[in-house]
Amino acid sequence: MRKLVWALVAVVVVALLGFFVAPWMYGTFIAEDDAPAASVSTEGAQAASGTLDGRWVVVPGIEPNRTAAGYTVHEILRGADVTVVGSTDQVSGSATVTDGTLTAAEVVVQVDGITTDSGQRDNQFRTRVMDTALYPTATFVLTEPVELTSLPEDGSTGTVTATGTLTLRDQERPVSVDVEVLRTADRLVASGSIPTTWSDYGIEAPNLGFVTVDDAGSIDFLVTLEQS
Repeated sequence: MRKLVWALVAVVVVALLGFFVAPWMYGTFIAEDDAPAASVSTEGAQAASGTLDGRWVVVPGIEPNRTAAGYTVHEILRGADVTVVGSTDQVSGSATVTDGTLTAAEVVVQVDGITTDSGQRDNQFRTRVMDTALYPTATFVLTEPVELTSLPEDGSTGTVTATGTLTLRDQERPVSVDVEVLRTADRLVASGSIPTTWSDYGIEAPNLGFVTVDDAGSIDFLVTLEQS
């Protein structure tokens, strides 16, 4: 009987250690923040050539300015506070510049293509969170003109503010975002991060017991454009 009692005690102790210590070990030794969302790089940048005026289209780009878009969130995963970045290169769009002013722009992201380092997380994102079968795209549409003539032409970056409409899960909200822009050779590269409260778009941040996601994060983008 005494051996049985000690065996039961040992089982309880091991279970308690697993419950309390395993999350600590995961957070301390395993969980890591993802690399931050891509931003404009001036590596290999050249002086601008050609004119700003005309129609521009989103292209894949080349490293380190490869087109991508996605999201950044903080989550508590098995007791670990980590930053998660999801991204996709399935991005399209266009922009029109007239007399040095950006007069129209649209960026479309195929939400189903956004991935992280976890297939389980991505499945939850596509189904329960974003329902990509019903809402396959996220879009940003410019609603106010943006003056671009002050952008540097020497291969360095400048910053402009873009005001537009962000649509997630078919919910439209006005947003304003600071955009870093690089004119390099005959290309434009632009990146930005839009602070986003998910519930504003009817999106419920996951809370599954072993993982809790903040209700606020950001929508991130880096796009390379060429004249068409």
